Amino acid sequence: MSAERSNRSPSGRPPGKGKPGASSGGRSNGRSGGGRSGSGHSGSGHSGSGQRGAGRQSKGDKFTPKWRESLDQPVTAAQKRAAEVDKRRGGPRPPRDPDADRRWAEERVTEEWIDEGPVREDASAAAERASSVERPRREARPLDPDIGAELVDALGNQRGVRLSERLAQASEALDRERFDEARRIASSIAKEAPSVSAVQEVLGLASYRLGRYKPAVAALQQAQELHENPALLPVIADAYRGLRRWSAVERVWDQIKAASPSQEVMSEGRIVMASALADQGDVAGAIAVMQDGRKPPKRVREHHLREWYVLGDLYDRLGETITARRWFGAVADEAPDFFDVHDRLRGLGR
Repeated sequence: MSAERSNRSPSGRPPGKGKPGASSGGRSNGRSGGGRSGSGHSGSGHSGSGQRGAGRQSKGDKFTPKWRESLDQPVTAAQKRAAEVDKRRGGPRPPRDPDADRRWAEERVTEEWIDEGPVREDASAAAERASSVERPRREARPLDPDIGAELVDALGNQRGVRLSERLAQASEALDRERFDEARRIASSIAKEAPSVSAVQEVLGLASYRLGRYKPAVAALQQAQELHENPALLPVIADAYRGLRRWSAVERVWDQIKAASPSQEVMSEGRIVMASALADQGDVAGAIAVMQDGRKPPKRVREHHLREWYVLGDLYDRLGETITARRWFGAVADEAPDFFDVHDRLRGLGR
């Protein structure tokens, strides 16, 4: 939008000539409009009681009767404030000049609004959105049709559809890190449909994120038995690590290597196994696991940054400061905000 401003005076009033309508004040001689019009006796001094008051309009004039002064005094709070304003202004505001107002209205330049197309459409759309009384509640993402079909097969059409909606809500809560809510919903569904792998998966992941490693392992292992998913294996290994079941961690790590999963899954499994060895005091063995088969990446991804950070941490534990700084520096060069990498570098004297 663009606009041109009007040429009003700084005072905000229309331009006029002097003080239109100002009274001459003083005492009238009775010959200039002192009588009532149409009486035929103007200026004769014998036009009745209406003539005797002519020219005596000034408040406080010695010719003003005392009873008139008392009537002119402000009686309400608003009238008193108006009287104070008039006093500070030096007298009442002069009456407006209709001719001057008309000239000002005809000559002034009004703002001209120009329709620039899309802006107007955007404003209309925004106004329409704002005018809606109720805002629709965010709906959970649709559940995979195959999972919905499993629930329908297990529970019948009506109940299966209902629990499909509930499982979608649990999955949404898990994505939004509302882990208690996700676990509560998935747990109730698992009582009716324990043979549906997706239900056990959501229940296990929510329990894992809450640090409830034993029920997490139980649910995730059951989900894995119902439907193999290599992406769950690093989570199962880390849950075993939380339970300090080192042999189980190594067993799952062997399963990961045998499954030939994606680079991301392989990287997570390697980090869990190395961390388990470091927890047992075998830092050199942990570094060997992290370095095993590792090649310089053509394109740096997040799992590479995680591996480098773990290597920096492991070398720091060994007291190899220079190597630790090199790995943490590589992380900082690619992603300056990655975890606390700058704090780690400052702690190492860089």
